[in-house]
Amino acid sequence: MDQLSLFDDREKTAPLASQLRPNTLEHYVGQKHLIGEGKILRRLIEDDQISSMIFWGPPGVGKTTLARIIAEQTKSKFIEFSAVISGIKEVKAVMEQAEQNRRMGIRTLLFADEIHRFNKAQQDAFLPFVEKGSIILVGATTENPSFEINSALLSRCKVFILKALEEQDLKELLKYALESPKGLGHMQIDIEDAHLDMIARFANGDARTALNTLEMAVFNGKMNEDAVLCVDEEVLAQCMNRRSLLYDKNGEEHYNLISALHKSMRNSDPDAAVYWMNRMLDGGEDPLYIARRLVRFASEDVGMADSNALQMAVAVYQACHFLGMPECDVHLTHAVVYLSMAPKSNALYTACEACKADIKELPAEPVPLQIRNAPTGLMKEMDYGKGYIYAHDTEEKLTRMQCLPDALKDRQYYQPTEQGKERQVKERLKEIREWKLSPTKS
Repeated sequence: MDQLSLFDDREKTAPLASQLRPNTLEHYVGQKHLIGEGKILRRLIEDDQISSMIFWGPPGVGKTTLARIIAEQTKSKFIEFSAVISGIKEVKAVMEQAEQNRRMGIRTLLFADEIHRFNKAQQDAFLPFVEKGSIILVGATTENPSFEINSALLSRCKVFILKALEEQDLKELLKYALESPKGLGHMQIDIEDAHLDMIARFANGDARTALNTLEMAVFNGKMNEDAVLCVDEEVLAQCMNRRSLLYDKNGEEHYNLISALHKSMRNSDPDAAVYWMNRMLDGGEDPLYIARRLVRFASEDVGMADSNALQMAVAVYQACHFLGMPECDVHLTHAVVYLSMAPKSNALYTACEACKADIKELPAEPVPLQIRNAPTGLMKEMDYGKGYIYAHDTEEKLTRMQCLPDALKDRQYYQPTEQGKERQVKERLKEIREWKLSPTKS
């Protein structure tokens, strides 16, 4: 009960992160590329030239705080809006109030947290009021606004990218929390500097996580005989038993991580590939999705250089289907390492793309008569199949018969590389092409 009483005396019972929310740019932590002296957003705020904007960045980097500071410094009425609890009716009611405020000379800053969760109709409802200046819209999103925000609304907003906080920024924030009367400054707390480093590293750029972790560690600390609350490594370890890495299976980070996995394997870097694959699994990705991407990679980036790669990838997909998580992680690792170390050839991919381009851009060419089937007498009379040569009837098991349409008869889509076993394929194809161009023996 002694530990609880330390917190009962606070004037506020809000979380530490809320108690320490700064009111001015001077006390705002991070984002120096935007609000440092002379930087663009700071100049807009100081010159009172703000317009509608979108703050795009990971959780806990100060998007809401910055919006509140802007409202405070520009003497605007601050309204916070939630997509979860607000429908079109609520949006229109707030817009009408904002329009009345505008006529009275009062500016309204409407903060739409998680604006990517607003549906199209809700976002469309903002548009006319943004256009005529009834509101200054500040939207906050953890998702790429290019994908999640209506293009008409996005075109009327300036996008500012907020970055994850540096460990040093987080450590300064933790020290401020321990010293400030608004935070834990009224308490005697013994916590080592190295422990603050651990919390800052654990927070992964998220100020809210850092402060919540500190608060939890202090709450669970042990009081010594001098009434000093001690936070030791054991307590800290319990408070940091798992870090939730940023990952949204439906958002931009999903595509960032699968891109990182694909490009690491293409670059023959098994260590990076295993890391990114496990990052996806840790974020809750479906292992079958990863396995499907590996099947694609086996043909797109390895191809004929090692045709066993496709068999490996398909086998791993089946293993993931049989076992599921967590057991299938080692099978995915098996495939990721195999594909990373396999010789690489994108000759199949380039052949496929070149062929698709011809099909898209050129007229649909007729099938040459000699390779058409002739199941009826009429078709035979029309010369379907005339001139066809059965390759197995020849000594070389080859013919010089033209199989491409006349307009494409010299096209060579497949250009094998020298990588792995594709070198043998290249030599064989070279022999075939040279034989077909050689004069026939009389």
